[in-house]
Amino acid sequence: MRSYDAADMTASSTSHIGTHICTDISLAYSVDADDAFMFHALRAGAIEASGLTFSHRREHTAALNQLAIEGDADVVAVSLGVYPAIAANYQLLPHGASVGRGYGPVVVAPRALAPADLAGLRVGIPGLTTTAWMVLRLIAPAAIGVEIPIAPFGRIFEALAAGEVDAALLIHEGRLLYPARGLALVVDLGEFWLAKTGLPLPLGVNVIRRALGAPLIARVSAVLRASIAWALANRPELIAAIAAEDRGDKALSDKQLIDNYLNLYANQDTAAMADDARRAIGVLFSEARAAGLLTAETAIDWAP
Repeated sequence: MRSYDAADMTASSTSHIGTHICTDISLAYSVDADDAFMFHALRAGAIEASGLTFSHRREHTAALNQLAIEGDADVVAVSLGVYPAIAANYQLLPHGASVGRGYGPVVVAPRALAPADLAGLRVGIPGLTTTAWMVLRLIAPAAIGVEIPIAPFGRIFEALAAGEVDAALLIHEGRLLYPARGLALVVDLGEFWLAKTGLPLPLGVNVIRRALGAPLIARVSAVLRASIAWALANRPELIAAIAAEDRGDKALSDKQLIDNYLNLYANQDTAAMADDARRAIGVLFSEARAAGLLTAETAIDWAP
């Protein structure tokens, strides 16, 4: 399989090779374990790609959201919170989601705090367009967000230790590591959301560019669905492959940590977004509009 760098990340292109049509699809997704899990089969050539070729670009969450805002990839793993800003150009894919069922991103601090105590405090956040920040503003609207990208992984913990921020909003594997760093839980966003709505918390979604057209969208969607199915069927192999990656922190190579994290965010909700998680998207956007975080309704439009 050909490997690609950032220079390859242009709109999809179609070229004729002999009598076959080869279509290049640009993928962009994060360095965290659940995204690596979803797309590994494609990177490794483990599944039939239906005549398509896929380029791969990996970025931190806020950069992926911005990439989608700019329309610079065909398929992007984004925060659900950014979807209202990109809905004109992208459809939601019905697979590839990260859903918290009574758990989710966490706010932590060096000392015990209640959620109400976050008013006026500086909270390190993974990005202004993330779902986690949208939900935290429903909980603590007077918190002051300080954007600290999740890569390098340890940067948010360094900011806490240096007093650059008073608390931190942790997504991805960071939510599993904070106790070992002596930090106190302020609030689990997934617990808050379940108590408030009775629904799971949809966090990350895959989106696909509308301009590809319906036939190609259906082909790409089917291949991505197969990649996720392969991963779920070959989980031990995937854990070993993810552990072997250099993701900038030795803690992220721990197989037990990866296993625990995939239990949370790479599961049957990833294979196919359940009805309650789909309903929760509309509820989240409605709550955000009521709080003044969104200005208009967002059409929730699903690719096949």
